[in-house]
Amino acid sequence: MTITGKNLIAGQWSGETQNGFVAFNAIENTPMTTQFADATKAEIDNAILAAQNASSIYSQLPAVRRATFLRTISEQILELGDELVETACAETGLPAMRIQGERGRTIGQLNLFADLLEKGEYKAVIDLADPERAPLPKPETRLGYLPLGVVGVFAASNFPLAFSTAGGDTASALAAGCPVVMKAHAAHPATAELIAQAILKAMNLADIDTGVFSLVQGKSYDISSQIVTHPLVKAVGFTGSERVGMILQQQINQRAEPIPFYGELGSVNPQFILANKLKNDAKEIASGLVASLMMGQGQFCTSPGVWFVVDAEQYSQFAETAAADIAQTQAGVMLTPGIANSYKNAVNQWQNIEGVELLAQGQAGLEHFCQAALFSTDLATFANNALLQEEVFGASALIVKCADFNEMMQGIALLKGNLTASIHALESDIEDAKTVANVAAHKVGRLIYNQMPTGVEVCASMNHGGPFPASTNIRTTSVGSEAIKRFQRPICYQNMPSELLPELLKS
Repeated sequence: MTITGKNLIAGQWSGETQNGFVAFNAIENTPMTTQFADATKAEIDNAILAAQNASSIYSQLPAVRRATFLRTISEQILELGDELVETACAETGLPAMRIQGERGRTIGQLNLFADLLEKGEYKAVIDLADPERAPLPKPETRLGYLPLGVVGVFAASNFPLAFSTAGGDTASALAAGCPVVMKAHAAHPATAELIAQAILKAMNLADIDTGVFSLVQGKSYDISSQIVTHPLVKAVGFTGSERVGMILQQQINQRAEPIPFYGELGSVNPQFILANKLKNDAKEIASGLVASLMMGQGQFCTSPGVWFVVDAEQYSQFAETAAADIAQTQAGVMLTPGIANSYKNAVNQWQNIEGVELLAQGQAGLEHFCQAALFSTDLATFANNALLQEEVFGASALIVKCADFNEMMQGIALLKGNLTASIHALESDIEDAKTVANVAAHKVGRLIYNQMPTGVEVCASMNHGGPFPASTNIRTTSVGSEAIKRFQRPICYQNMPSELLPELLKS
């Protein structure tokens, strides 16, 4: 397909590309040739207004119509074929197998919501009347859900498909009956446009108002501000840094009408290795953690960044194995030069903290590559340096060596909110594991036993969220069938005649 470099505004390609921005070839570390238009204020207003105008009809479509639309999007994404994979690989530096897997997950999310809509899984709650109840008759009440309205979605840098243009936020918002205005990530604008072309085809094939989805490109922060402060936008989904997320949250809080902001901002995903597990499986756990850390050069939101280990007899074996594995890792491409620079700065800062030891570094690479790093420190140093408690976006991990189990528990108390945590234990560790689980559960959205944190299953029981700063709304998930509830609100109908009820509530 031809990449226009333009914005998709309610079915029309719009924008001047001459003075826009260019994408970046992450592998070659060179600018690409295609220019992309920075969306203007008028274009963003038009996209949001078109979404609002489309909302009244789209929100009332039968669930099966929305399901057909979602399936058609997934089919059109598949129709993009190798061009999508090649484009995403060039813009992000991610390998083809990873992009292919992410494409499968994106399609899987769309089809999951389609399945649930067709099966009527998002059911109403009906309480029938009881006119004989004393002392007062009981009225008939029916609880349903209304779409919130126009949703602004921000694409993620590290997941060009699964958390971007047609990713989880978009899929769940469309499934809920909400139109979407998508802000593409400047790190992969061509990938975003290809997906937008697929969505446009799907809207036409499924006879959906083209105002239901728009894509805006650009590097200006003003674009983001305009979206989150626009009075017609009723909710926002965001995946990105804590710094940017909090700026958007502050702007939303200053609106005359505050709206939900579903932000995923950061996570160190702590790992707790208990005594008997360390004694029996020190080498296996160390190698497993390094392998998990190195997925995507550590650019996963679930990458294991902090490892709590008691300073027992096998600690040296554990640390030496992890260090040896890190030393053998190949340097790899990072998503953008900016991310690469941030990673290097963070590693340098850690090296200059007294009480922090650099155990090993991976093999060096080109300037824009990630060189893995493994550090260790004691609990006191970890407790007294807030920098060590922050996420490092890249293949860097910190071992916190605890004097005993009590210190490990003190370490949990120091943690901020996280997406995940893993407990590595044997049956003989089960009492200590219970103690860790009871406390760690209040710090995470997903608690894992004897598995690495990298990877998120798209299913009904998944929770991908957690206490701040893992996410800005502790009650919601951005992955799985429950994600749809972020973009709906409950409404109760009392003693309402059938003619005035939504279809879902009539039976």
